[in-house]
Amino acid sequence: MTAHDDDVTQAPTPGQVAERAAAVRERIRGAGGDPGTVTVVAVTKAHDVSYVRAALAAGLFDIGENYANELTGKHGALTGAELSQARFHFVGRLQRNKVRVLAPVVALWQTVDRVEVGQEIAKRAPGAAVLVQVNSTCEPNKGGCDPAFTPELVDRLRELGLDVRGLMTVGKVSDAAATAAAFARTARIADDLDLKERSMGMSDDIEIAVAEGTTMVRVGRDLFGPRSLSSPDRH
Repeated sequence: MTAHDDDVTQAPTPGQVAERAAAVRERIRGAGGDPGTVTVVAVTKAHDVSYVRAALAAGLFDIGENYANELTGKHGALTGAELSQARFHFVGRLQRNKVRVLAPVVALWQTVDRVEVGQEIAKRAPGAAVLVQVNSTCEPNKGGCDPAFTPELVDRLRELGLDVRGLMTVGKVSDAAATAAAFARTARIADDLDLKERSMGMSDDIEIAVAEGTTMVRVGRDLFGPRSLSSPDRH
């Protein structure tokens, strides 16, 4: 997802989000995928809770958040049916000191990339569902486990009692070939480890992800437009 500095304060209507979600699913279909088997995670990073409500009303129940304070704040603002429908995914860089506040509200931890984080999750949310983030582009400043160490990390997390459901990775910005190679590498590792979920692909590279076997795409801009808030939590 590409960052924008535009000051956008008006949330899209549920109908608009539904139309955009249909367009995303059509992209999945056009790339040879089955929209019925690829989960669309609606990433509401740096948008207020009205965007979460619009997503839920449009039938998008998997909500992705990058920052702990935003996730807990939005979760706390939901009530009733909204609260029961929302499945929050943590999709940002994860620090151990954020796990305690996130543990009661995260349905899927997508960015577990080291044992220490897994230990904290296992302590705060025993048996939690997690994905291992793999740095398949091998960029030095990017989060994720080294591909070569991924099998060992999966084993360690399972030993901690965590439900390791699959792998997650991020492509390389403005480099389709490198992104395709990274997604293919992640899918091969998932196959080797008999892991079902592959969270690969965002607004700019959905087609590449589908071609390489993604089961989950994380979409923000193409559902909600430019970001509207400066995040209160950049950690």
